[in-house]
Amino acid sequence: MPPAGAAVSAEDAAPIASRQRWMAVLAKASAADLERAWQGLPAPPDYSLLRPAEIGLAMIQGRAGGNGRRFNLGEMTITRCVVRLADGTAGFSHIAGRDARKAELAAAFDALLQRSDDRDRLLDEVIGPLEDREAVRKQAMAEKVAATRVDFFTLARGD
Repeated sequence: MPPAGAAVSAEDAAPIASRQRWMAVLAKASAADLERAWQGLPAPPDYSLLRPAEIGLAMIQGRAGGNGRRFNLGEMTITRCVVRLADGTAGFSHIAGRDARKAELAAAFDALLQRSDDRDRLLDEVIGPLEDREAVRKQAMAEKVAATRVDFFTLARGD
């Protein structure tokens, strides 16, 4: 991967986008879903912790109107972890919250997904279903919010 801030060629952009996709899916998945997926692997590989799960805070920034000036919205708790597979592949994770096991599993899946021999199968069997489950959750939340929506309007007075 190119260093941060470096220009990315078109041929490097696709793998980066793919990894960003699976890392986002892993970060949003529930710990129970990740645990089930890990236990469902034919032979879960051994890994070592390069950086055990660490819990900390990150400052979250917002933008007024989505594109205005940045402002500090507040802090949120995050957990990060780095693992290494036996072949030397390193996997990383940053997740919202304080779940060390979830961060560890997300990092392990990231490492597995970087290996070309496992990638296609894992994208189909793990990432796809997790992505579908997240879409269902989002849709249910949107329906719940829509049910309580109040539309305000102004009536012209006939004075």
